[in-house]
Amino acid sequence: MLDIIQQLEGRRQEARLGGGEKRIAAQHGKGKLTARERIDALLDPGSFEEYDTFKTHRSTDFGMEAQQIPGDGVVTGWGTISGRPTYVFSQDFTVFGGSLSETHAEKICKIMDLAVQNGVPLIGLNDSGGARIQEGVASLGGYAEVFWRNVQASGVIPQISVIMGPCAGGAVYSPAMTDFVYMVRDTSYMFVTGPDVVKTVTGEVVTAEELGGAGTHSKKSSVADGAFENDVEALAEMRRLFAFLPLSSRDKPPVYETHDDPARLEKSLDTLVPDNANKPYDMGELIEKIADEGDVYEIQKDFAPNIVTAFVRLNGSTVGIVANQPMVLAGCLDIDAARKAARFVRFCDAFNIPILTLVDVPGFLPGVSQELGGIIKHGAKLLFAYAEATVPKVTVITRKAYGGAYDVMASKHIRADVNYAWPSAQIAVMGAKGAAEIIHRKDAGDAEKLAEHTREYEDRFANPFIAAQRGFVDEVIMPHSTRRRVIRAFEMLKTKDVAAPKRKHDNIPL
Repeated sequence: MLDIIQQLEGRRQEARLGGGEKRIAAQHGKGKLTARERIDALLDPGSFEEYDTFKTHRSTDFGMEAQQIPGDGVVTGWGTISGRPTYVFSQDFTVFGGSLSETHAEKICKIMDLAVQNGVPLIGLNDSGGARIQEGVASLGGYAEVFWRNVQASGVIPQISVIMGPCAGGAVYSPAMTDFVYMVRDTSYMFVTGPDVVKTVTGEVVTAEELGGAGTHSKKSSVADGAFENDVEALAEMRRLFAFLPLSSRDKPPVYETHDDPARLEKSLDTLVPDNANKPYDMGELIEKIADEGDVYEIQKDFAPNIVTAFVRLNGSTVGIVANQPMVLAGCLDIDAARKAARFVRFCDAFNIPILTLVDVPGFLPGVSQELGGIIKHGAKLLFAYAEATVPKVTVITRKAYGGAYDVMASKHIRADVNYAWPSAQIAVMGAKGAAEIIHRKDAGDAEKLAEHTREYEDRFANPFIAAQRGFVDEVIMPHSTRRRVIRAFEMLKTKDVAAPKRKHDNIPL
């Protein structure tokens, strides 16, 4: 029996070495952790339970039968993060460059099926050269099996992808269908076709970093939700993100003990909004001051910064925040902002996370490029997302809420549950100056009269009270009481139950 146990330990040690000491050293030389080191950094110490440690490929072409490495380039299993379970796979670049074979895919598919069955999140640590060329269509079939499961798991369990090395060709589509995608600066990249193919086909000369690096995807394409400096930071931030999320759509978000008084008042908020309506202020300050302990986890921070999407806790419970940012483009909604916010709202709704909307929006960004880029359809995505969401929705209008953008930003008319406004709120079809110029065209040449008409319009509509009189705003609140009022609103909405019309699925304007 002892001989068998020693044999088992020897086989385990062989599996732990992956592609061997030389390739592990090469991985470290690039500033990257190995697949197993990444799992150790992500999960609670000693919690990882590995599956299919000894699984190997079945290929016999091109001499592959002589290259059998236990695990076949991916480490799979489950463990815990702060005591809460998650399934995880970590591709091992030291084994065949982390390339996906038929059996490599089978290992991933096994834990995907278990994750859905058991209602537990899935985290994928991607570091792969792509499909294993020696296996041909078998590896392509493996990718498709993973893709299919990504779709089946969508909205059922949270799926998180961390790109920690190359991810090219068909491999990019699995992360693209997960809920969150994060990258590591300088060591990870994603693209469908690489720089060499681009140069051959189009004549364009571009580096891998410019084409598909972390900066490109977190700032320009929005493929990535964020980028981190190194493997350790990325994995630490994944632990932090995980703490905000429920285990599945069957569960409520986690609740943590907080020492931050839910009735805390923030007097500084009474002077946050400047007297000059055209002067910007930082909406991030409001978010930090109402969140428990000022803890804010922003999603897609570097993309479309004119709108903020973030997770916070209010009285210990996770809440998703969507907020216009007056510091960028005056907080206007544009194509990128609408897409960013719509996806975030749909995630929150799928996983029972209440939504707080903070509104200071002068309208949709005007311009030929916006219209030709399809702002109508992209703006409709955000409208659609809010209108279909059945989770508790609370809205606070801090300043401007103009035109169609007022409707879109979780207004009472698209079924927000509780709508508050600060005394500084201005709810109208458009700004006072533009409205006066349209209403009083006959006085277009008289600056004095137009100024008078502008003041009249401001007195009439540059306040929250007309909307409050009609019941479109439930209450005009003092800015310093925002945290207390919002927490109480969400507390009352905990038992909200809305039945959606029967249908196979909706048809959001993609």
